[in-house]
Amino acid sequence: MGFFNLFSKKEKKEVLDAGLEKTKTSVFGKIARAIAGKSKVDDEVLDNLEDVLLTSDVGVDTTVEIIHRIEQRVARDKYVGTDELNRILREEISDMLTATGTDGTEAEEVTLPDGETPYVIMVVGVNGVGKTTTIGKLAHRFKAMGKKVYLGAADTFRAAAVEQLCIWGERVGVPVVKQQMGSDPASVAYDTLSSARANGADVVIIDTAGRLHNKVNLMNELTKIKNVMKKVVPTAPHEVLLVLDGSTGQNAYEQARQFVKATEVTALAITKLDGTAKGGVVIGISHQLGVPVKYIGLGESVNDLQPFDRREFVDSLFSN
Repeated sequence: MGFFNLFSKKEKKEVLDAGLEKTKTSVFGKIARAIAGKSKVDDEVLDNLEDVLLTSDVGVDTTVEIIHRIEQRVARDKYVGTDELNRILREEISDMLTATGTDGTEAEEVTLPDGETPYVIMVVGVNGVGKTTTIGKLAHRFKAMGKKVYLGAADTFRAAAVEQLCIWGERVGVPVVKQQMGSDPASVAYDTLSSARANGADVVIIDTAGRLHNKVNLMNELTKIKNVMKKVVPTAPHEVLLVLDGSTGQNAYEQARQFVKATEVTALAITKLDGTAKGGVVIGISHQLGVPVKYIGLGESVNDLQPFDRREFVDSLFSN
């Protein structure tokens, strides 16, 4: 497939390391200053580490939990050297991500429901986070797996959103179902699933409007879309994927919190991590909301949306 080939494992790691470089440099620099002149992890080092995590957009609740875990280890082991801090952080953060259900399962391992297709993904998120781009990259990934993919342009309030989705459809080579501007989004979703099912599609990805100014309206709209889709595929949607812009730090967490209240979010995609030092937000959002991160965006290339692997992420973040 030429340009559209998925990365090898080695290439994936290289993209991950490069994408997290700004966060890694920032975090390591802060940790180095936090432990300067210290050989042992003591209260002062822990206070400094707390500041490091907070200013790395890990979030208050998650930072408190990490510090608490390290305090327990220090109390248990009596002497913990500052040279061990990166290893301990790596272990504790990896364990925390495990607790949210993030286990490194890749999109290649998605199991389609027996006896009922297509597998339906409803994508939510505010405007500007990279939602439509993420959908296009997901479509490419599923198509590269040999799946027949349909896209639904249910963000009918923005001409640019529909146009961008159509461009991605052409680029990746998958059909896009759309209606006139201002059409009922639920109607677009219904048409998309009906067409996809009639044509034997394996996967359907539905784009939705990225508005968050009124939670009640948002909740009602997303609920309506879900209910209408169930008329075609009773178990749809199989996944509600929330897309967040990692470069916005704690604003991304606040958006996530609002969407989790508005609808049943089952997975997260966190984009634009390559251009920011705020990669720590991945840890905080997943831990605080209890929703697994499924994909991370690390660049502009069609291959730069990677399935999230907690071990690879944490290893990359804390590797020199």
